[in-house]
Amino acid sequence: MTGQVVTRFAPSPTGFLHIGGARTALFNWLYARGRDGKFLLRIEDTDRERSTPEATAAILQGMAWLGLDHDGDVISQFDGAERHAEVAHQLLTEGKAYKCFATQDEIAAFREEARAAGKSTLYRSPWRDADPATHPDAPFVIRIKAPQEGATVIRDQVQGDVTIRNDQLDDMVLLRSDGTPVYMLAVVVDDHDMGVTHVIRGDDHLNNAARQMTIYEAMGWDVPVWAHIPLIHGPDGKKLSKRHGALGAQEYQGMGYPAAGMRNYLARLGWSHGDNEFFTDDQAKDWFDFDGIGKSPARFDTKKLENLSGQHIAASDDAALLQELVEFRVAKDLPTLNEAKTVLLRDAMYCLKERAKTFPELLEKAQFVMVDRPLDYDQKASKNLDSVSRGILKELTPQLQNASWSRDGLEAVTSSFAEAKDIKFGKMAGPLRAALAGRAVTPSVFDMMLVLGRDETIARLEDAVRYETETPTG
Repeated sequence: MTGQVVTRFAPSPTGFLHIGGARTALFNWLYARGRDGKFLLRIEDTDRERSTPEATAAILQGMAWLGLDHDGDVISQFDGAERHAEVAHQLLTEGKAYKCFATQDEIAAFREEARAAGKSTLYRSPWRDADPATHPDAPFVIRIKAPQEGATVIRDQVQGDVTIRNDQLDDMVLLRSDGTPVYMLAVVVDDHDMGVTHVIRGDDHLNNAARQMTIYEAMGWDVPVWAHIPLIHGPDGKKLSKRHGALGAQEYQGMGYPAAGMRNYLARLGWSHGDNEFFTDDQAKDWFDFDGIGKSPARFDTKKLENLSGQHIAASDDAALLQELVEFRVAKDLPTLNEAKTVLLRDAMYCLKERAKTFPELLEKAQFVMVDRPLDYDQKASKNLDSVSRGILKELTPQLQNASWSRDGLEAVTSSFAEAKDIKFGKMAGPLRAALAGRAVTPSVFDMMLVLGRDETIARLEDAVRYETETPTG
């Protein structure tokens, strides 16, 4: 197939952006973006009872968070109903489809008899070759005339050639008796009209491909390249469901995973490029191809997701990471940071992003820049501010006031102080952490001092010196 590559993602707006749908969208996005192609978005909203504007908004928000930008406007499948019906009537006019007057009761009775006799329940309409003169004045559906001999071969880029005997295909309904098009017709017409060249979707649609090909061939349209990807399973090997935990893309945003880490992990979920685990978007776009997609279901592994997310946080540009942190806080309805705190957070990013797997972990390390004096010391920090420790801080503080405010200068002052007092630096580190952050687990004390600056550091140390630990009563 020559010409520009065009892929599409076509979710049904009946809920959030499922993690499996997010991976399908990503594969389509990578394939198109890596080939200077187009990536289109179609909302398959023909099921009016279950489709909601809220679900559409959730899908768009999930894709925006993942950074999966699409080309052109979002297309509504429902809006194309007249065009879909037009194709069905064209096939009817050309003798490639027919009016079927069989009632639901008649079809149900046929299937019941076939089951009882141990025969195929595939319905063969008696109206397929009926003389139009015998047509009653009654409601009818329009069915396509599917081939009844030979075989249909789905040339799939992931599954290989899949052959389905044509005597296993029914004459699919195209238009219901109320004149509305069925989903299978709408999908084919939309994909053709949108110029979709490659259909990348879950392998639960594999059998649909054979039925959809009957429409392509009846209309004389080019059949797209098929690529049916295996579904995602939970760690137990069963289809991913609520019992495995979060299912929606935005739930992962709420848990504080960076979008780049999520893209990397989802790309690796069923696709590989050699032994590469960690990679950038540009690398993924360059490398992604059907050859790397496995045939077996991928297993969702939260530990691998956390590991990759941590690597992406560590590798992120500080300004970009700060922006995503601000967006995370907005999504979680956390208080807006003022300008001074935002500047401190940016300055601290270099010592926060190492070994943080999620944004909550990073923000936990960032508490020392989030808090205001006087600090509220947690239980462990309080224990590190006993009278002996406060005595050490009281003597150290004046020496820090005159120190050169650089890492080397601060390390030199604290080292010579520890040596003069014949104590190990570890004995000082606990009280310093408590005084500077109000907690026991923090970044390096020198990093905190450098980020906070001389005045704030000295002020916090002086507050700690004055702090009286509560004495438990008997």
